[in-house]
Amino acid sequence: MTVNAHIHVHHLTRVEGHGNIVVNVNNGKVEKCEWQVPEAPRFFEAMVRGRHYSEVARITSRICGICSVGHTLASVKASETALGITVTPQTIKLRELLKHAENFDSHVLHVYMLVAPDLLGAPSVFPLVKTHGDVVARALRLKRAAHEWGSLIGGRTTHPTTPVPGGFASVPTHAELKALKEKLLSLAPDLTATLETVLALAPNIPAFDRKTEYIALSNDQNYGLYDGVVQSTLPDGMKQRYPVADYRKVTNEYVVPQSTAKYAKNKLPSYAAGALARFNNNFERLTPEAKGVAAKLGMKPVCGNPYLNTAAQVVEIVESFYDSLRIIDELLTTGVKHEELVKPTKFATGAGATEVPRGILFHEYTYDQDGMCTAGNCIIPTNQNHANIQGDFDKLVPELIAKNATEKQMELALEMLVRAYDPCISCSTHYLDVTFVR
Repeated sequence: MTVNAHIHVHHLTRVEGHGNIVVNVNNGKVEKCEWQVPEAPRFFEAMVRGRHYSEVARITSRICGICSVGHTLASVKASETALGITVTPQTIKLRELLKHAENFDSHVLHVYMLVAPDLLGAPSVFPLVKTHGDVVARALRLKRAAHEWGSLIGGRTTHPTTPVPGGFASVPTHAELKALKEKLLSLAPDLTATLETVLALAPNIPAFDRKTEYIALSNDQNYGLYDGVVQSTLPDGMKQRYPVADYRKVTNEYVVPQSTAKYAKNKLPSYAAGALARFNNNFERLTPEAKGVAAKLGMKPVCGNPYLNTAAQVVEIVESFYDSLRIIDELLTTGVKHEELVKPTKFATGAGATEVPRGILFHEYTYDQDGMCTAGNCIIPTNQNHANIQGDFDKLVPELIAKNATEKQMELALEMLVRAYDPCISCSTHYLDVTFVR
């Protein structure tokens, strides 16, 4: 049995932002076990106050350079709810296509560049350029294609410009969509090779299970990346749905001493958001191809191993690929035309939600009669995951002690656990501890 371990990972690598892992074990007793978030909060909600509704999404997209599409879409949807705007079916299809581009792009980055080095015993992706050059080249091909895909629909890959309240500022042409379809079809061999690579590495994914709650968007038409109601799935498979407007009743944010990011909880002391949460909530609405990948990976709901969030991302890569081909075919059949933006019919408060790669994202705004924002609120997926990461730590560390893991093995297991969540730590910081001096 591990008797003593003193772990202090200062600013964990291969994640966005800064997070620390601190574990002290003395004489086999866990004295401290913490996932810490030390980053300074940024308060984007304050930045949008006094801004016109046409500006808000451009500002909040800067919350994250990886999930900027999701922030744009959640922001635009919240504004549309507050302004009484109902967008057209064409707008919904284009937004779904853009959302798929972001998920595809981010998941490829996470699986290949951030997680694969752990499974291959490498400190980063750079040594793999020499040892697994063809795999790295494949990852870059997939990412480049996703960038072109996102740029076509969103105006640019990061911080998109075309999705705006009421519709799209510009839309792709028939020829551009046809070319995008051909580009996606050319990626099929790389998708097959991706699955083969992950299957080969799967034995290196740690076996761990902790029963928790999973929360994601869900609807009855598709996998629910762009739109839906909020759905919770408990370990026993029981599901419950909530309207997006009730998101505060689901998230129940609170603060803890070791984190500048708020924590969240619903039915249980913590819950998980992200690819695995979506998989557990929406498995039945995956495309047949994505279900086939899940079967090959040995995954079925309710899956309780957080390390398999990465495997769920591989399932979603395939989901985004095939569902995007469906959407493109529908747009090519109906034709894409320029549509005038739908105008506001009221000025009130509205909430919007979409799924970003790291999980369910909420935005809410209030507008006055001049269309100026008077209040805002954003709840980020990673701050919904922090309590669940801590809960995983609390269960994992004693199990590693019982398995007689070395300090180095324990450290790696904890690092891999956090990386499996694919956190955007900077985006999640909201809490500021102020001491008033009188």
